[in-house]
Order: sequence, then structure tokens, then C-alpha cells
Amino acid sequence: MKLYSIISLTLTVTASLFSESWKIKSQTEWKKNIQSSKGIVIKDNLVSPKEKAGHFKTKLKKFKSKKSLQSLTIHQSPVWENWEEVPGVGPSNLKDAPVFLAKGPKDYWMFGRYSPPKPSKGKKSGKFEAKNAKLQGFDVSLKTTPDENQFNAPGGLEKGLGGYHAWQSKDMKNWVHHGPVTPGFARWTTTAEQVGGKTYIYYDFPNDQDPHLFIDDDLTDGKPGKNMGLAFADPSDGSDCAVIRDLDGKFHIIYEDWSPIHAGKHSWDSPLAGHSISPNGMHPFKISDPAIDHRTKPTGKMAKYNHPHWTKEDPKRFPTSVAEYEIHQPEQDAYGDWAAISIGGQYYLFCDFHPANDKIRIAWFTSSDINKSFEFCGEIGQGHPDPDIGFAEGKFYLITQTAKDYVSNGPWVEKVESRVGVDTSNNGKIDKWSKWSEMKESYDYIKGFSKQIKKTPARQNLTGLPEGFAFQIEVKISDVTSNASKPLIESLELSFKD
Repeated sequence: MKLYSIISLTLTVTASLFSESWKIKSQTEWKKNIQSSKGIVIKDNLVSPKEKAGHFKTKLKKFKSKKSLQSLTIHQSPVWENWEEVPGVGPSNLKDAPVFLAKGPKDYWMFGRYSPPKPSKGKKSGKFEAKNAKLQGFDVSLKTTPDENQFNAPGGLEKGLGGYHAWQSKDMKNWVHHGPVTPGFARWTTTAEQVGGKTYIYYDFPNDQDPHLFIDDDLTDGKPGKNMGLAFADPSDGSDCAVIRDLDGKFHIIYEDWSPIHAGKHSWDSPLAGHSISPNGMHPFKISDPAIDHRTKPTGKMAKYNHPHWTKEDPKRFPTSVAEYEIHQPEQDAYGDWAAISIGGQYYLFCDFHPANDKIRIAWFTSSDINKSFEFCGEIGQGHPDPDIGFAEGKFYLITQTAKDYVSNGPWVEKVESRVGVDTSNNGKIDKWSKWSEMKESYDYIKGFSKQIKKTPARQNLTGLPEGFAFQIEVKISDVTSNASKPLIESLELSFKD
């Protein structure tokens, strides 16, 4: 996996509650303020270890009068590369592109098409007899299945309809099947959100066209909710969209725009990701600037190709399956099957990534503002992923339709330790140091939101130190991960009391 640094992004720092602060966050400021260092690199506005460990000490920051410390805050780059590959964490009888929705603590959902459970490895084949079962956190009667980690709730015994089904977990290990949530014509389910007690399930109809919507207020009854029909009349071809609500409650759809590419030759993906916004998750949706635009040079020449599903599935709206696009050169990278999440206001888009003349895998992008262009971060895995992303059990889960999923503790990469010194006598020397503190970000749910995650910055409390005329920061960085990520420090902020 390659390491990508985002040069153009500057992390938005919350306005200080204190009267004054000392910030270091640019290439020039880092070089100007570091007094001594060993084993570190300063590049692209970031400080990182050359190998596995490094440390640095700042120059003294002097003031004319005494000041009292409040805290030290450290921000890292948002590239988020510390992912660990794990075997598939979802139910073994979920097939097709998974949709993952974490509705809150101990309330995790996956949606996908249903297939008979596969017996656990080592189990003898033969006729299976379901038995009554109990599972912590579930009050309904459950039945066992051939997989010891999967159970059927009453809704799960309802007849399938050819569309997506729902599975629920309290621990991301055991899964309870609740049965159908969409009928067969809505089998191209792409994404889900929640608003209050209702689940918004989006599907393309026909395949790769125009997001439609089911609203379901009971995912456990084994029946689809209310079909709201067309939600967004996409003027381009190729939906496979992600939906995410911002903190104001507005719905944002990120969708594939196939207008610049022969999508059929690029895993049905595109270099162009459209963006539209709605106050309620349905029409009207207003088209905004593209979220991602990696188009190469347009030639002005148009070409056509056929989609295998459009006329077959919806002949009234699509009497022809012909798609038209503008030819671009050179060959383009393509992205699609979008998934979205926000952590402390930093937005991420995960997707299929089909590079020009290479095999498909996962990629992700980030932006400090969902209304601005997203920047490429990194890539991982292999195979056609069709990913989704969510926060559960204190970790982030990147779920795919391959045999492999990915788990991360979050964008923060360990290990960062810091201490702060105070010159109390105004002689240019440190008289008192704080204890060394390991710095970490932490993450939690925001009530009422599935895809908006609260971030608590990595912050060291310094109120126990005496007042002083000058201050100094010392930082130790260690790469303790087993993946390609490493700590990438973007900024320091030393805050003072009024």
C-alpha cells in the first residue's frame, strides 16, 4: 500500500477558548520552531519518524509577562492509513454488496441479499434441525442456524422477496437475521441512513440508475417499509451512491457520473463523482460541484455502449439501454460504489478503485468540508470490494463483498508522547517539566446520527504546571503499527488560560 500525504488540506482547528495560543502547523513554522531533533522528517507540512522512532524539542516560546498553561493539543494528518485486514466480519449468508449501518452503541446492522448459511469450518454436513436460542441483548425468540454465530429472529423466517435482507448484531460477532427489507425490484440496494427511528434504504432502479428510496420504521418484521419511489433524478448514468446526513440534517448523495467514460470497461466506475443535496433525503435534490473530478483531457468526441440491465428492468423509462459518454485521453482511473463517513467534521469517501491499466481495489478520499473537493488518501486490498464504512464497538469497520474486511482504531496513528516545560524564573531555562503523556484521539457516537462520529482531540492537560515566562514542547514519535501507516503530526497548539 502506497503512502499519500495531503499537501493541500489544512485541518480546521476549533476556535480557542483561551486568550492566546502558540501554534505550529506549516513547513516554515516547523523548521523555525524546532530546536533539536533525531530520527524525524519534516516534509509536506508534516513531522514523521524516519524509521520506527524519532523525537524533537521546540525552541523556547517567550512572553513579556507570566502566563498560565491550559493544554497541549496535537493533530495528525487525516490520511487514515492504519487499517488491518481481517476475515469477513459480517454474516456468512449475506451476499452481494453489503450495506453497513451502525445506529448507535450495540445496534449494528448489515443489509445484503440472502443465501443459505454455510456451516462453520469443521462441522459435519447433513440435515440441520433449528433449536431455540438466547442471545444477550435480544428479547425476541431466536432459532439457531448451521452457523454458530448466526440466528434467525421471527422476521428472518419470513419468505424472501429477492431483494435485500437485514441482519443485526450487538457485538460485530453474532448476527441475527430479521428477513427482507426490500423486494426483488429493489435488489440494487446501495446505501442506508437513519433519521430518528426510521431507516432510509436507497436502491438504484434500474441497476446503476437514479437513487430510489424505501423508508422502514421496523427492520425486524421481515417486511419492506414504504416505497417512496424516485428520490433523485440523476441526469448522468451510474448511481451506486453513498448517502450521508450533515450535522444540520441535510442529505448528501455522492454518485457515479459516467458521462466521461465507458463505464463498462472500468468495472462500472468513473473518474467523476457527482454531489447533490436535499433537505429531507428525497426530491428536491440540488446538484452541487463534483466531490471528485479526476477526468483526463476531453477529446470532444462522443461514443456509446449498452448497459445490460436498463431496458430489461424498466422498459417504460428506458426503451433503450444505450449510454453516451465523451471520450477522454489518456486512460482514466475510475472510482465508484461510494461509502461515506465523517469524523469530527473531517469527511471521508471510500470506494472501488479501478486504476487505468491495473486491477481493482479499495481507495478513499477526504475533505474538511463536504461541499468542497475531496483529495485522494490511499488504497488497500484487492478484488471488487463495493465497500461500506461504519463505527462499532469503538472501532471503524470497512466492510466489503470480498472475503476480507478491514478494521481501524481511527485516523490517529500511535504512538505519540509529549511533555511541556516551563521557565518560571525568566532565565531562558526550563525549571519544571510535565510528566510524559501518551497522546491519543478518541471517537464516539453523535446521538441521532449513523455516519457522523464525534472526535475528541489528542490533548494533554497542563493546568498543574506553574506560571512561566517561556515554554518548551518535547515530543517522541514511535511507529508501532503493523501496516504502512505511521504517525504524521500536522500541528501543535499550546493554549493558555485567561
